[in-house]
Amino acid sequence: MAKVRSSRGSRKRLPLLRSLFSLLLSLLLGGALLGAAGLGLYMLYLDGVIRTEFDRKRWAMPAKVYARPLELFAGMPLSADAFAQELKLLGYRDVNCPVEPSAPPEPGKRTIKRKPKLPAPEACAPPPGGGNSPDKAGGYARQGEVFEVMTRDFVFWDGAEPARKIRLTFAGDILVDVVSLDGREAPGLLRLDPPEIAGIYPSHYEDRILLNGKELPLALVDTLLAVEDRSYFEHAGVNPKSIFRALVVNLRAGRTVQGGSTLTQQLVKNLFLSNERSIKRKVNEILMAILIDARYGKDEILEAYSNAIYLGQDGSRAIHGFGLASQFFFGKTLEDVDLHQLALLVGMIKGPSLYDPRKHPDAAKERRALVLDVMVEQNLISAEDAAIAKDMPLDVTPKAASGITAYPAFLELVQRQLRQYYKPEDLVSEGLRVFTTLDPRVQAVAENALATSLPALEKSQPKARPLQGAAVVADTQTGEVLAMVGDREPKTVGFNRALDTKRLAGSLIKPVVYLTALEQPDRYTLMTLINDSPLVHTSGGKRWTPANYDNRYHGRVTLRDALARSYNIPAVRVGLDMDVIKVVEMLQRLGFDHPLKPYPALLLGALDASPFEIAQVYATIAGGGFRIPLRAIREVTNASGQALQHYAMDVVKVVEPGPAYLITHAMQQVVKAGTASAMKSKLSPDLNIAGKTGTTDDYRDSWFAGFSGDRVTVVWLGRDDNKPTGLSGASGALRVWMDLMAGLKLEPLDAPPPVDIEEIRVEPHSGLRVGAGCRRGEPVPFLVGSEPRGSTSCAPPAPRRKPRSPDADDTDDTDGMSGFFQRLME
Repeated sequence: MAKVRSSRGSRKRLPLLRSLFSLLLSLLLGGALLGAAGLGLYMLYLDGVIRTEFDRKRWAMPAKVYARPLELFAGMPLSADAFAQELKLLGYRDVNCPVEPSAPPEPGKRTIKRKPKLPAPEACAPPPGGGNSPDKAGGYARQGEVFEVMTRDFVFWDGAEPARKIRLTFAGDILVDVVSLDGREAPGLLRLDPPEIAGIYPSHYEDRILLNGKELPLALVDTLLAVEDRSYFEHAGVNPKSIFRALVVNLRAGRTVQGGSTLTQQLVKNLFLSNERSIKRKVNEILMAILIDARYGKDEILEAYSNAIYLGQDGSRAIHGFGLASQFFFGKTLEDVDLHQLALLVGMIKGPSLYDPRKHPDAAKERRALVLDVMVEQNLISAEDAAIAKDMPLDVTPKAASGITAYPAFLELVQRQLRQYYKPEDLVSEGLRVFTTLDPRVQAVAENALATSLPALEKSQPKARPLQGAAVVADTQTGEVLAMVGDREPKTVGFNRALDTKRLAGSLIKPVVYLTALEQPDRYTLMTLINDSPLVHTSGGKRWTPANYDNRYHGRVTLRDALARSYNIPAVRVGLDMDVIKVVEMLQRLGFDHPLKPYPALLLGALDASPFEIAQVYATIAGGGFRIPLRAIREVTNASGQALQHYAMDVVKVVEPGPAYLITHAMQQVVKAGTASAMKSKLSPDLNIAGKTGTTDDYRDSWFAGFSGDRVTVVWLGRDDNKPTGLSGASGALRVWMDLMAGLKLEPLDAPPPVDIEEIRVEPHSGLRVGAGCRRGEPVPFLVGSEPRGSTSCAPPAPRRKPRSPDADDTDDTDGMSGFFQRLME
């Protein structure tokens, strides 16, 4: 009976075990199904991310910013040396540096250019009787003042400029002849391709030069696959053998010494993932690589990889892709790189920082040699080619100024003006091309003037240390900003003093005060006598007692002399007489667009302004009363050259030509016989330059703003902590301004007088008419109907000693002994 009970108990337990096993199996199968479903859903999510982001990210292109194109025509002012500098800036090559031809490839070997031995420097000079002639775009040959150039084609906003072969002949500072050498008609106007000066990048500052698959050299592709992923065309985005092999090696080493990532996985890391080391990131990398390989062709993936791979750093700018890397490291296009350079590019993929040829040349050479050995092993090159390439120098170019641009102050102006029309995301992904007004030659002169002048000024005035400065140069006819410097170290990225420093304008405001008065010719002319005597002004129960710089007074002085000598009291009297609100309105009409309160102290420059804002005000005066907003952009196109935004000149007449002409004449007297008379030591009086010095209390700020017939320039000097510098406008900013303008080819300021202006000979101190035979008289412009009614004899007035003004220069001796002899001869 016991045995029977035992058998029955066993039979009872069997169904229970089967039930438990079935339950466990069901749970496992359910879990697997749920896991598979979850994995499937997650992969669908990743696939959506890839479909949404892959095309956008692999083609995301920052906006490219270009300087003005050099426009060439016979008769233009341009020297041979200046033209050579332009070609250098554009990266044109001198073809009179001979190269040795490469040996023909061995059967079965791919053709890869070798780097020839570099010729001696003197070999670059053309031999007697002539040298090589350029036969490829971007090449030139020079013999003295004659150039032969093969230009590059370029698509501008108004059409394509084809590549041309031309001869240019210079004589001194003039381009005298432009001759076609390609069988086509000589161009009346030839534009060179513009120099690329900057890019506008995403927050992570990625930059690249996009290449399509057909532009990738076959040798580069073969080398890349041989080094990074030999089974690229066989695997499905992930190579399990490589992953297992890397796992074994890393376990043996106890650390990560080898990676098993395919090119597709590397592409995923560059486009979608962070540098975080985690299992989750690795799983995502594998899944996304499989999805990308399934959705896109191998050639598409290889093309995207070649544009996305990270290869170096230029300050805050990340260098991505072989196209940009070849330019950044070697100064040439990818199709022009030589064998030893190609091997280095591929070798740097493993560690762009570790194998940076500029920072770690020995490590870069070792890595390059390893890649060359792999190329020999894979039968891509011969052992002889590899040996020659290993012996070659790295041949990297000298590094340019680090960062996003060599012109940070100007680029900031470009970005601010672009924001008026474009969304930030458009500027960093759509590949826009921004054509700016920057003139690299003018910019170089401005940078040099500021950088070289400030140390000498600090030496003459120790309290000026550390002295800072800013400069703005614009075209008076178009409003185009040609140069902008925001720091004494012009390549420094940071605070832009040209745009953002807000300092008291000082005496720079006085031309605005007098222009307001000259609009009322029945009350004020250039010869109106103004009382320069003690003044007390009471307003709202408050007393204000302005004074001249030296606390001296000069009796009755003409309006023109008051401006030339920068006297304070006459400016205040005229401004109060006109009403300060009228002066504020004039400032705003001239282009100063910040709200101002009409306090009387504003008449002596008690308003904060940047050099750029002052440049806008003075540009309107230089334009004869026509306001043209200062602009840094000419055109914007998409990547294919289609014009998107035309930045036309917005010209508005805000002052009648007559009063504008009169104030310009008065500002010319500032230079001829006033606080800026030291200018004659540096610049020809025939230029008839107009300008105004500016000095603020305790010599905290030194200003000079002025213009020739074609250039308006503003210079500011001061300390960032706003402490005194000991420099007046004449002893500081004027010096820099003169050095800057002396480096430019200037047109004289000799615009014809408007129809409502007539010149009358007057005695310069009294403003009264004199006869035509009176040698002491001088012609002074007047608005028709405002000429002086009275007259005076030719008897010379009693000589008076010229007082100093805050902007006076120590070399100004007009009323010293030289002034005595001048009056004696009148």
